Amino acid sequence: MNFTQKFFALVALLPALALGAEGGHPLDRAPDRSHDMAALQNGAKLFVNYCLNCHNASSMRYNRLRDIGLSEDQIRNNLLFTGGKVGELMTTAMPAKDAKAWFGVVPPDLSVISRAKSGPAGSGGDYLYTYLRTFYKDDTRPTGFNNLVIPNVAMPHVLWQLQGVQGAKWVDEKDPHDASKTIHKFAGFEQLTPGTMSKLEFDTAVADLVGYMEWMAEPAQQTRKRLGVAVLLFLSVFAFLAWRLNATYWKEIK
Repeated sequence: MNFTQKFFALVALLPALALGAEGGHPLDRAPDRSHDMAALQNGAKLFVNYCLNCHNASSMRYNRLRDIGLSEDQIRNNLLFTGGKVGELMTTAMPAKDAKAWFGVVPPDLSVISRAKSGPAGSGGDYLYTYLRTFYKDDTRPTGFNNLVIPNVAMPHVLWQLQGVQGAKWVDEKDPHDASKTIHKFAGFEQLTPGTMSKLEFDTAVADLVGYMEWMAEPAQQTRKRLGVAVLLFLSVFAFLAWRLNATYWKEIK
């Protein structure tokens, strides 16, 4: 295959790449929580209660949560349930051997998962926001749930009590590329069992959780952006001075 053929093959793949998710399901835009300290604090609480039971966040220490407005006493009293110290890493007590036996795979470390899942379809936050909201009842799966973003996912739906149980509706349509074939297409969700939260409340909670995970992946992100703006302003001033100096120098030579 020559360069031209490779180029057009890549162009043909772009629509598929744009879907981003493993299952080809389009990603929803995650709300921005980067400047909302209350939302990040709520996200940290949800993370500790629902994610840290199985997953590690081994690049994050509890005391770093002071950066989102929590005191050490608040961290110790509300987020540390194992009697550990505030300066310890956020790790799970579940042995990796047990996790592999129960789930078939060791749950991944979530420290930088939001950055790792960034792709052509959207940010890692978009990926996680869509993933956590698209679990649906599937009795053929060991956990009783499946997922649109990661079909046949091994992870159980840990937020099901908050969201309730929803079923996926499917329709058979003609394949637009081959009229002799039909495709099984997702047609929406139906609520089978209500959760403790309404849909809006659940979406807000997931947005807070995802916002925290985005912050956790790079706690210094806002500082980096502020420094970036300052550096660009400095370089702009320096470039202007260099331009005028250059003009003055060549004026004398000419």
